[in-house]
Amino acid sequence: MAWGSDLYFAPESSYVPPPEQRDWRLLSREGIARREDIGRHRNRIEVLLEQAQLKLSCVVSDVLGVSGRRILRALLDGVTDPDKLAMLAQRKILATKEEIAEALRGNLSCSQHLALKKHLDSLERIEVDIADLETELAKPRAAQQPVLQRLCEIPGIGVRAAQPIISEIGPNPDAFATAGKLASWVGACPGMCESGGVSMSSRCAKANPYLRRLFCQIAWAATMAKDSPSRHKYHKLKSRLGPQKAIWAVAHYLVRLVWTILHSAIPYKNPEPVVVDRRTLLKRATFLKAQLARIGYSLIIQTSDPETLPA
Repeated sequence: MAWGSDLYFAPESSYVPPPEQRDWRLLSREGIARREDIGRHRNRIEVLLEQAQLKLSCVVSDVLGVSGRRILRALLDGVTDPDKLAMLAQRKILATKEEIAEALRGNLSCSQHLALKKHLDSLERIEVDIADLETELAKPRAAQQPVLQRLCEIPGIGVRAAQPIISEIGPNPDAFATAGKLASWVGACPGMCESGGVSMSSRCAKANPYLRRLFCQIAWAATMAKDSPSRHKYHKLKSRLGPQKAIWAVAHYLVRLVWTILHSAIPYKNPEPVVVDRRTLLKRATFLKAQLARIGYSLIIQTSDPETLPA
């Protein structure tokens, strides 16, 4: 198509946030990078302990938790007795003292001892950096407290998730005309690769990797909330699409919900409970009847009062 044609449409300009929001975004992304560094150090510490025949991860859910750090610091201080190390674990740990002592019958070499010390020292510095970033990030957010409060009312979104959303999108998503455009910018919607009327691929675009990953995590958290719309949507689509595609559908729903709340400046309101229709009830009863038939039971489906059933 010729560039001078009247049918040519220039592409939309890229979203460039204002300077203040760019500062928020920089601090938010730095905090995300620091938390990723913590994960890397955790993995290296677990590999180091496995090489020293210390099976701490088998008895402690988090190596960098309270009990795990007590044991690691004691190892650095020269404590090698497994029974003394087991006594440092908290009572709420499911493993017994004997099991913990059995898992800690190993020995750190001099090089492993030095490497473990460097990992723990780096973790402490990273945690201080994260605390400083969160303190600095909270200063310009004082004027955006109403917006953060409205976002935190959504099931699955907390303060730590609401802050990056505001940093990336802004307190008012005026740059995105519709919720669908925001979902496309985030990367929480199916892609469209079509040639000659044939769809080649529907994979989600990379788009904004920070928000894309964040909304996936929010979607998993929202499915755990009791009686939340995200939970109902996930379980409704899971059997047909599978867990991964169902969770992306929930993430797409949450992106559109965030756009509506930010664009209209309205509080989140939990929708009314979903009323199950007669067809769905009959389908469930038929499924239960088939399940009972497999183990040798017979069931007769009979309604006592048809007027009490939904339409």
